[in-house]
Amino acid sequence: MKIFNKIAFIFVLATSFSLNSAVSFAEEAASAPASSSAEVISHIDKALVEISKSDFSAAQVHLKAARTASEKLADSSENAKKAHGILIQGQILAKKGDIANSTEELNKAKALYKAL
Repeated sequence: MKIFNKIAFIFVLATSFSLNSAVSFAEEAASAPASSSAEVISHIDKALVEISKSDFSAAQVHLKAARTASEKLADSSENAKKAHGILIQGQILAKKGDIANSTEELNKAKALYKAL
């Protein structure tokens, strides 16, 4: 009888842990777009600072991270797709060393991500 009680107790614990992890996973999935948008904006801001310093290699690192986070949002709406495209254009211009136009494009993308 003691073995049966232990097995039942372990089964109940395992079931409760699995249900708890499923709930926490659902909460993470629901909050992902907001956090991804904030992450993209943060990387764009850091890239803009680096571009203003004419440090294009550091800016490319931040822009690549912003694009990676942006790809998660690109399927969510038409504005997200447009912002992702503008972000790519800003990255291309920054790679070429065009400070003024890349800053302009990245500011447009940042504004669109803030609107999401």
